[in-house]
Amino acid sequence: MDPDIRSKPSRESAQFAEQVNLMFDRVAARYDLLNSLMSAGLHHRWRARAADKAALKPGESALDVCCGTGDLALELAGRVAPGGHIVGCDFSEPMLDLAREKAARREASGVRFEWADALKLPYDAGRFDAVTVGFGVRNFADRDRGLQEMSRVLRPGGRLVVLEFTKPRRRPFSTFYSLWFDRLAPILGRLSDDPEAYAYLAESVRTFPGPRGLAEKMEAAGLGQIRYTILAGGIVTIHTGIAG
Repeated sequence: MDPDIRSKPSRESAQFAEQVNLMFDRVAARYDLLNSLMSAGLHHRWRARAADKAALKPGESALDVCCGTGDLALELAGRVAPGGHIVGCDFSEPMLDLAREKAARREASGVRFEWADALKLPYDAGRFDAVTVGFGVRNFADRDRGLQEMSRVLRPGGRLVVLEFTKPRRRPFSTFYSLWFDRLAPILGRLSDDPEAYAYLAESVRTFPGPRGLAEKMEAAGLGQIRYTILAGGIVTIHTGIAG
């Protein structure tokens, strides 16, 4: 029997990481649909903005952590061509399989997808010109450690870009947020064959640090020149930081 994500083990525990991994394995086939529902169809536009923030040039390299089905990594691949390369990594093999299929359909070159633990990235220090993560930091069992790992694999002067849902503070966006995450998401969950996934995703957004809180964590991870851009009235934020 699959463990129940609602049992809420300690975030730092191996059980938490295993449950989140199993959940994403289960929802892989519906992940793009979930993204569209969670973002009201705007997630592709937000990923394009995040790719812009990475400020990559042809011939450079980047790592997309928690790449899911590959949308952000594929967006980045177009920015580094010709001659550049992108690595998309995730801890869900079903997600990676879908990313590889998507890349093949698009005949994308210079991008590959491989398994990796975001808290222990299997890459040398200073390897990448940029590191991105789209809607993944809130799923880290240890957010501080994950940010430190992404900072470690950046070259000096390289840029970390974090795209995440946040909780808006002002109306009407805060009203929309509450309506969606407190009422509509649970209804969709009850109608789906995996209600735990909807419950977890909504809870993970509610408990995620605000823009200033995440900026402080990035600074503690050794990044400088922290900036963030708030989109969609505060529903989504893109943070950037520069490796020293």
